Amino acid sequence: MNRATTREASSGSQPSPIVTGRVLRGRNFSLLVQPRALLVIGILLAVAVLLALIGLTQGKVAVPLGDIIPAIFGNGERKHVLALGLRMPRVVAALTAGAALGVSGAVFQSVSNNALGSPDVIGLTTGAASGAITQIVLFDAGPVQVMLAALAGGVGTALAIYLLSLKGGVTGGYRLVLIGLGVGALLGSYNSLLMVRGQVEQAVSANIWIAGSLDGRQWTQVLPVLIGTIIVVPITILLARRATLVEMGDDIASQLGVRAEPTRRWLIFCGVALAALATAAVGPIAFIALSAPQIARRLSQARGLSIVPAALMGSCLLLGADVVSQAIPTATTLPIGQVTGLIGGIYLAWLLTRSKQL
Repeated sequence: MNRATTREASSGSQPSPIVTGRVLRGRNFSLLVQPRALLVIGILLAVAVLLALIGLTQGKVAVPLGDIIPAIFGNGERKHVLALGLRMPRVVAALTAGAALGVSGAVFQSVSNNALGSPDVIGLTTGAASGAITQIVLFDAGPVQVMLAALAGGVGTALAIYLLSLKGGVTGGYRLVLIGLGVGALLGSYNSLLMVRGQVEQAVSANIWIAGSLDGRQWTQVLPVLIGTIIVVPITILLARRATLVEMGDDIASQLGVRAEPTRRWLIFCGVALAALATAAVGPIAFIALSAPQIARRLSQARGLSIVPAALMGSCLLLGADVVSQAIPTATTLPIGQVTGLIGGIYLAWLLTRSKQL
């Protein structure tokens, strides 16, 4: 048994639940259909649509629920059409960023074989924030430059964590999580130092961005994460079966014809791209990537890497938190990152006290 297999065996992870289903076979493919997972996907999709409609009704100009569909197609009162034109990017940003974070969390939990393996815990979102804050504080950059800097910061941080976690040509496990925590702590200190040393106006702008927000989203900020999610999520779905085999151990995966480390590299690439795009679009959103895959997996009881349930759960959690934050009767809308952080902190405490995996 090699080092990678020993790591998997000693990580304390429970095996995936055995789920019965019907296997559909074709000439060149086979597909396992799991009725419970399909039911959960259908429910989550309906909840996401309902939350999107509710989100479109919220704002300074009230739009009745029955007027939303006509207004989307340009009919109805002019103020309703204008209101939806401003709210649609916000709703789409929540749906796509939530889906991207949910899938990214599922990927990193699979690669690390650890429930804490999510991009916000292992420092990727902190790295994206470092890039954005550098642009805001030092260069007083605009939204597009900040978004590009956040992408570069997330990718650069992921590359550093991956290289530092390599041991014997293999990454993953607790080593990936612990090194990510260390890098994230270092970058968090760098971010705090920048905001302390910067001008007041830039520090305030950076603090607003780092809180995570869906306010004032424009299509220039939303389209990159929308297009990236449409491209990367199907690639991740194609890698899901190999990822499930890699979770069983490198030796077993190799015997079944799957090269473990190249699979991990592709999965990490997909997870990093999704997390960086989501963070660039809406700022650092806490705990969606951590909780969405876990909740989706418990509901669907699916085996291995469950991409679609994790994506839909991420969309529902982020959009639901946004709907709740707008409905709370306060003078200002609460930053969405703070709302998800509050909810996610409770979930993390439960996870740490109840999970046998930690």
